[in-house]
Amino acid sequence: MQLESLFRLDNKTAFITGASSGIGKHCALLLAQAGAKVAIASRRIDDLRMVVDEIVQLGGQAKAFQLDVTQQKNIVRCFDELTEWSAPNIIINNAGISTQGKLLDQTEQDWDQVMSTNLKGSWLVASEAARRMIAADVAGNIINIASILGERVTAGAAPYVISKAGMIQCTKVMALEFARHQIRVNALLPGYVVTDLNREFLQSEAGLKLLTRIPTRRFNQLDDLNGPLLLLASDASKAMTGATIAVDGGHLVSGL
Repeated sequence: MQLESLFRLDNKTAFITGASSGIGKHCALLLAQAGAKVAIASRRIDDLRMVVDEIVQLGGQAKAFQLDVTQQKNIVRCFDELTEWSAPNIIINNAGISTQGKLLDQTEQDWDQVMSTNLKGSWLVASEAARRMIAADVAGNIINIASILGERVTAGAAPYVISKAGMIQCTKVMALEFARHQIRVNALLPGYVVTDLNREFLQSEAGLKLLTRIPTRRFNQLDDLNGPLLLLASDASKAMTGATIAVDGGHLVSGL
């Protein structure tokens, strides 16, 4: 393979959940610029349409799908409507939510909402995608956006932390079971990434205190994810499955 084409995604179709903002939107723009056709999904269809417009202006191809990843019938509908593009061969499970509060203050509803979106949703999307890849006899690639909180813990977000740990193990199980079908499954573990949603917090006194615990003394920018994402999405990682890649400025290896 020529170096200039190592990370290209021409003739690939990507399906990205939680793509209306933040990391998901960034994934969509990045993969489109690398040559992939991009199907983006989220609950917020109006925001998705704006992302589609951005991709088209960059010369790419994109479709938007309103999707609740906790509902299997909605996932099936999205994949059915993508038939003109063929079965997606790159899946990015990015949809996720969190709740705030101490463990004993979390409600059953808090638990169910986070687990259904983050863990159940990723399982449903990956499983449906894998079935279609197998039926079409095509190789595929699933990337689960987990978190460094899947390996280390913080107080105040228990359901989120537990769901991300589950995503890491789900990644490994899927990697094992899907390997014989030439479907790779890997996980990206971002640290704190500056987005529109958390920018104000990360600039606050509490955020600056958190910064001192990161060895590189900087929060990730969205562009810091480009290399790892293109590695996992492209054939450059064709021998990788069941891997977890942390992009965190060394946060996971900071001293206890």
